[in-house]
Amino acid sequence: MFGFADYTWTSLWRLWSKKNNGIFSQVDIRPLRNAITCDRKGNTVTFRIDEPKYLSVEFDGDRLHNLHLFANPVMTETYTESSDNVLYFGPGVHRPGDLPNNQIRIHSNTTVFLAPGAVIRAKLLIDNAENVRIIGRGVLDHPIRGIEVTNSRNVEIDGVTVVNPDHYTVFGGGSSDIRIRNLKSFSIKGWSDGIDMMCCSNVDIDNVFMRNSDDCIALYNHRWDWKGGSSNITVKNSVLWADIAHPINIGSHGDPDNEAGEVIEHLRFNNIDILEHDEDDPPYRGAMCIVVGDNNIARDITFDDIRVESIQEGMLFHLEVQFNPKYNKTPGRKIENVTFRNITYNGYGEAKSEILGYSAERDVTDVTFDNVSVNGEKVTSLKDFVTNSFISDIKFK
Repeated sequence: MFGFADYTWTSLWRLWSKKNNGIFSQVDIRPLRNAITCDRKGNTVTFRIDEPKYLSVEFDGDRLHNLHLFANPVMTETYTESSDNVLYFGPGVHRPGDLPNNQIRIHSNTTVFLAPGAVIRAKLLIDNAENVRIIGRGVLDHPIRGIEVTNSRNVEIDGVTVVNPDHYTVFGGGSSDIRIRNLKSFSIKGWSDGIDMMCCSNVDIDNVFMRNSDDCIALYNHRWDWKGGSSNITVKNSVLWADIAHPINIGSHGDPDNEAGEVIEHLRFNNIDILEHDEDDPPYRGAMCIVVGDNNIARDITFDDIRVESIQEGMLFHLEVQFNPKYNKTPGRKIENVTFRNITYNGYGEAKSEILGYSAERDVTDVTFDNVSVNGEKVTSLKDFVTNSFISDIKFK
């Protein structure tokens, strides 16, 4: 489908890309906001970057046979062997020692180091643990899940790459104080989301690259064993590419037996490039999606400085209090206090964005669009939205 090359940053990189199967007339280096220019000689292009970046090099608009180039930040912490509090994986392929087990359990107060060239064919499980770090430049290859963090606190993930998990790249359930940095993810299977958090709090996701065959970032309340709502989650300085489903999805799952409704709140999305959103199933569209079911309340959510480059199929915004019988037992309760600020999209053919309440008591209210532009034209009204009568206080600046 695509290739990728992973570099460690020094100070100035001159990078090259060669198209091996023919000539080309155009090359795009995305995200486009980087404004990277290249020199061409025959079927080879060269270009320079002056800071760490995650890039996609695409010839003649072919995004299925592109090259992903990752110039990582410099590793400032390295290890060469295991010790009492360090679990070291060196270059080579690693599997659990008790095959056919498919996971490696990580205990409290442990640093897991994946050296460059390390390939782990297993899930890393952090359950009922604290003070765990997973760092390095190695790869988790085809695990059932990449990294699972459940009922745990104070967990750091930095630098690793996860390739084609059966399910999530990073799954968080009932956990707090999670920091995810410099993570790279690719998936091509059904249900193979990127980062999913359920009933988690105090989560900081920074400088990640996610190209997934389902939601890139999904934030939920109750599901399976976890209850209690979600709060204080930030996603920033990142690149999201959803080959199917949502780049950002909020609120679908909750606790239908909680009459007051679980709350998902205090969410911040800042400085994000969305390179693709492609979904042909109408209920699951939205590059930026807040869709609440199961009595969920979603509030105090801000999207700021978001650049959407392509929507093959889907829509830019989807806000809805809904009842989806496939996943919900009851409708959602409310969406309120949502801000979209400094959002740009340049493209054509997408469906109209939607803002829909479910009833007068289960509504969408207090939504602000501040400096939102589509194809260079500022959005100033709801004329290009699909709406109903169960919304109120929608503002444009």
